[in-house]
Amino acid sequence: MSTGTARIGVDVGGTFTDFVLHDPVRKMVATGKRLTTPDDPSEAIIAGTMRLLEETGLKPADLHSIVHGTTLVTNTIIERTGATVGLLTTAGFRDVIEIGRETRYDLYDLYLEAPPTLVPRHRRLEIPERIDVHGATLLPLDEEAVRAAVTRLVEVEKIEALAIAFMHAYHADRHEIRAGAIVAEMYPDLPLSLSSRVAPEIREFERTSTACANAYVQPLMRRYLDKLEADLAALGFVGRLHVMLSGGGIAAVRDAKEFPIRLIESGPAAGAMAASFLARLTGENHVVSFDMGGTTAKMCLVENAAPDRKFDFEAGRVRRFQKGSGLPLKVSVVDMIEIGAGGGSISRVDEASGLMKVGPRSAGAKPGPICYGRGGTEPTVTDGDLVLGRLDPKYFLGGEMALDPNAVQRAIETGIAKKLGVERDMAALGIRRIVDETMAAATRMHLAEKGRDPRRYTLIAFGGAGPVHSYDLARLLKMKRMLVPLGAGVASALGFLVAPPATDLVRSHVGRLERLDWDHVNGLLAQMEEEGRALLLETGADPDQITALAAADMRHVGQGFEIPVKLPSMKLSAKDLPEVRENFFASYRERFGRALTDLPIEALSWRVACLAPGRDIQLAEVANTATESFTDAARAARGVREVLFEGIGWRPCQVYDRYALAPGASFIGPALVEERESTCVIGPEAKVSVDSFRNLVVELP
Repeated sequence: MSTGTARIGVDVGGTFTDFVLHDPVRKMVATGKRLTTPDDPSEAIIAGTMRLLEETGLKPADLHSIVHGTTLVTNTIIERTGATVGLLTTAGFRDVIEIGRETRYDLYDLYLEAPPTLVPRHRRLEIPERIDVHGATLLPLDEEAVRAAVTRLVEVEKIEALAIAFMHAYHADRHEIRAGAIVAEMYPDLPLSLSSRVAPEIREFERTSTACANAYVQPLMRRYLDKLEADLAALGFVGRLHVMLSGGGIAAVRDAKEFPIRLIESGPAAGAMAASFLARLTGENHVVSFDMGGTTAKMCLVENAAPDRKFDFEAGRVRRFQKGSGLPLKVSVVDMIEIGAGGGSISRVDEASGLMKVGPRSAGAKPGPICYGRGGTEPTVTDGDLVLGRLDPKYFLGGEMALDPNAVQRAIETGIAKKLGVERDMAALGIRRIVDETMAAATRMHLAEKGRDPRRYTLIAFGGAGPVHSYDLARLLKMKRMLVPLGAGVASALGFLVAPPATDLVRSHVGRLERLDWDHVNGLLAQMEEEGRALLLETGADPDQITALAAADMRHVGQGFEIPVKLPSMKLSAKDLPEVRENFFASYRERFGRALTDLPIEALSWRVACLAPGRDIQLAEVANTATESFTDAARAARGVREVLFEGIGWRPCQVYDRYALAPGASFIGPALVEERESTCVIGPEAKVSVDSFRNLVVELP
């Protein structure tokens, strides 16, 4: 194992792959950004890692660990490019994943398109067996039927992975365990997903869907992570490779290979963890995290330095914003809204309506926006920002990637402006306005669903395109304060380095509070804590610093859905019942504005979150910055550029070198603050200061 001290966070996005290196001994932070290589994401990871090591003078042996997040899982499900999967299920329940909840996500659409299943009917085979809701065996497992079904699926259907989901396996998993053992004896190399391991929760449809989704992405993720480990080893890396989970915690690669579905939101989660770190650093208790990259924009509510979380997720929605139109998954995720609004989002004039549309389709890394000169032909948000003067064609990626403004101007003129009958500059301004309004509407909806007023929040903006659009987004949301960190263009990668080693575990056990068997509940909590601690030890966490927190999903008897409730301790008894009830009422009031204190309460699932402390990073020392910084902002200026502002027109903007602005520097907008990976656009009359952590703090007029 490596004795090095440096750590690298790697965020593989749809357009760019971002890097942050931190070495606490050398007091050094370095950043990097490369175009993503969609055909093989590990190519960009290896190239970017080598570049960082060269820039910092480090060797692979100096690396303690690499923390990695990827959109590969969610892209595989959205694009339906996963493995050929088979499913073994209880006789009579073959069509569970097709019947679903028997609800329509749009009641009035006569041509409703249901989300396609990951396992077609001919690869879903029934096994005679049955365990009841109390765990008693009604029908023993037919082992010969298991052998015959698996043989058919492997030899005839040529499956690449198998899922097993039996009735009530969340409560009693012995039939699933035995069937899995039979499969392992027959085909030891066949990737196998047991629903009682992947999602040991009540609700047959969601549990089966999650097991199938895990099997669907498992072979691909195993190949990808195996190759990444081999490539890093060939580079000379001997440290630990970790991955970011969708819930914002760090886990070992073994866990990722076994349960890759838990990585479905690993990339976006890193941004929320970075925003949480910055909120804690600056004392901001009410924050909206805004992460705008090349493909998507992500908004997340962060309160008291922690993002909201939820324990269900919909993947591959047929209609992007329509709840119920995707595949339901039982996984722990950071609660955020993600929309197709990024720098690479493509603009077009809709032939039917004659109106301009922007996104959700993206130019991605290949071919990318027109200005990249890599074959793109459709104008994107980044192309529009270039025409508006918000980007310097000679300083993109610190001057490493020259942009082509002439090609963009021609494309917007012919592809957008002439069709709309407006001037080219107005067409570019329209692209910006549409994408900003789309993001503002999505953010308003996300906060309104939680009963929050955006005017009371500070916007923390990052991502390659985030600081370019954050001022206008904050203005549309009527926010008065905005914070942009140093290295904003790669802040998601920073999130990998500050996120704590953490994991969430769950077991279902249904019962009314006054009738619960507390010994059984305590046994479940202890079992989950033991499992969670073992997983965190694989990440190198200090066993003395691992803490466990308990919670339960509860509801009033007769209700259809439950809410998460904190539990007072890891060991409960009837004496804790009054406090548990009060915690439920408090959580209920927060969501619904009232509590029904005279109705009985039941618990459905019990949860344990195990976590170790995250690492703090001092952002003051950045390796690839200017050699000198100034408190006098005028000394950090490096020219003037004309920028087009809506309702104001073209205005000369002072351009500042981000790395030359020292803590204490201040100035008034309009202005542009440029750094290697991003540009921050600041509107007229805004007051800007640099705090002690070198964040730009913007007070809007």
